[in-house]
Amino acid sequence: MDEEKAVLDFFSKPENLPLALSVAHQVNITCEKMNSSFWGDLKKRLDASIENPQWKTETIEDRDSAEILLGIRFRLAMPQSNCLFPMLEQQQMGGKWRIFMGLMWQESPSQAELSIPQVIELKKTLEAKGYRGNRNFIAWRWTDLYPRQKDFLLDYAMRPERLFGEVSSIFNAPDLLDLISEANTALSA
Repeated sequence: MDEEKAVLDFFSKPENLPLALSVAHQVNITCEKMNSSFWGDLKKRLDASIENPQWKTETIEDRDSAEILLGIRFRLAMPQSNCLFPMLEQQQMGGKWRIFMGLMWQESPSQAELSIPQVIELKKTLEAKGYRGNRNFIAWRWTDLYPRQKDFLLDYAMRPERLFGEVSSIFNAPDLLDLISEANTALSA
C-alpha cells in the first residue's frame, strides 16, 4: 500500500481527526522553525565565504514576528546615500512559499542614477539572464526554491551542503558582486 494513502486513510477517519489536527499543527510549527533556521544558517555560511569586505549580510525578519526569518540581504559595510544590494527572500504566492532573488535599490533611484553607465550595464547583464525590473528592484527573478515544501525541507535536514551550495551559487554568479560593486562605486561619486 502506498505510504501517503495509508496515512491519509488513517487520518481521514473521524476518530483520528483530533490527532490529525494536532500533528498538522506541530508539523507546521516545525516547518516554520526549520525555515527560520535555514536563513540563519545561510547567513553564517555566507559570512564565512564573503571575500569582499565591502559586503556584510543581514537576515530579513517577518514584519509580524522578529523570531521568523524570511530572507537574507547583503549590505554595504560603509553606508552611502543610495546603493544597490542583492537579496533573497521568500514570499507566499498562490498559496506556496517561493524564494526570489533581487537586486534592490536602497532608495528610489533618480533619473540621473538610472543613467549611470555602470548601472545601465548591470541592468542589461541581468536582463540578459532573465531578470525583470521595477521601481524598487533593478532586477529580480523567482528561483526554483520552495522553502516550505517537502523536498526543500528534506534537503535542508539531510543534505544541507547541497542545498546551501545551490543557494550560495545564486549570489556567487560570475562577477555579479563585482558588477554590483562597480555600480555602487559609480553611485557614490
